[in-house]
Amino acid sequence: MKLCRMPSVVLMLTLGVTTCRPGVGRLSEEDVAAIRSTHAAYHEVVSAKDWDAVVTYYTTDAVIMPPNQPAVHGRDPIRDWYASFPPVTEVELPIVEIDGRGDIAYVRGTYTLTMAIKGTPEPIMDSGKNLAIWRRQPDGSWLIAIDTFNSDLASPSAE
Repeated sequence: MKLCRMPSVVLMLTLGVTTCRPGVGRLSEEDVAAIRSTHAAYHEVVSAKDWDAVVTYYTTDAVIMPPNQPAVHGRDPIRDWYASFPPVTEVELPIVEIDGRGDIAYVRGTYTLTMAIKGTPEPIMDSGKNLAIWRRQPDGSWLIAIDTFNSDLASPSAE
C-alpha cells in the first residue's frame, strides 16, 4: 500500500517545487509595466519609421507572420519587411491584454493605421488585431519573439 502512494507523494513534491520557483508563476506587476513601457517605446519608433530602431525590440531570432505572406525570420529580414511596407502616416497600437508565465508573455492588441499608397488618390485606412509573444531577456528586459497581425476588413473581391 505504501508503494502505491509513493508516486503521488513524489508528484506532489515535484509540482510544489516547480510552481514555487522564481520566474515560473504569473507575470508580476513589474513585468507587465515593463512590457507596457517597451510596447510604448516600440510604438514610437514604428510611428517614426525608424526601422533600425524597430528591430531592436525583436529578439535576434524573431519571426513576424504578416497576413497573406510567408513568415519573416530574423532582424535583418524584419527590417527589410518594414522598410518595404507601404508608407504609414498614422498608426495606433492599443493593448487589449497582457498575460504570461515565467519568461514568456503575450500581448494581444488591436491596430489602426493609415497608409499613403502611391497612385491612390485617398489614404487607405486599415484596422485589425495583433498578437505578439514576448520573451524575457537575460538582462530582465522584454523583447518580441513572435509577432502576427491581420486586418478586420474584408478581403478585396477578385473581379
